[in-house]
Amino acid sequence: MAKENRADLQGKVLRLADLVAYQDGTVASRMIVNKPVGSITLFSFDEDEGLSEHTAPYDAVVTILDGECEVWVAGETHQMKEGETIIFPANVPHALSAVTRFKMSLTMIRE
Repeated sequence: MAKENRADLQGKVLRLADLVAYQDGTVASRMIVNKPVGSITLFSFDEDEGLSEHTAPYDAVVTILDGECEVWVAGETHQMKEGETIIFPANVPHALSAVTRFKMSLTMIRE
């Protein structure tokens, strides 16, 4: 799918994994919805890339779109693969790391 801006995506059937490409040795992201009440951002992670432990002030819903990763939430480890979803609660430490190249959707719900 050609790179389109956010407005061009509205009203279309989308395959989210196709909207962000893998890039060697790094993490790539693409925000597809950005509203005052929340956002949806797509990420691709090359193998061995990840996000270090952090917290967020809002609940975050992560859905794996392709590949496999490992996530940590409040000290508990989870193995995740395509089609699986986890909710990171607001203000709870979490992190993730690629087991293979993987893509994910991150939905932030702001209060």
